Amino acid sequence: MKKTTLEYRMMMEHNRLKISDSKLLTGSLIGKYPITLDGGKTTIFISDLSKESEIRERYELRRSSMVNFLVKRPKS
Repeated sequence: MKKTTLEYRMMMEHNRLKISDSKLLTGSLIGKYPITLDGGKTTIFISDLSKESEIRERYELRRSSMVNFLVKRPKS
């Protein structure tokens, strides 16, 4: 029995798409370097170890701005 075109298109083996390698490696730690921040409370992974000092500075700036934002100020 010959399948119709609609049945043929609905079959799962004909709908497989190639998943790109970049999507498959999303979340992967291969080729990444751990950086421990905030006294060991936070660990991030970066791909370029030469940017470690820049990442540390940006993290500290972001952390200090969030602390200032979260502190409740007295009402006048």
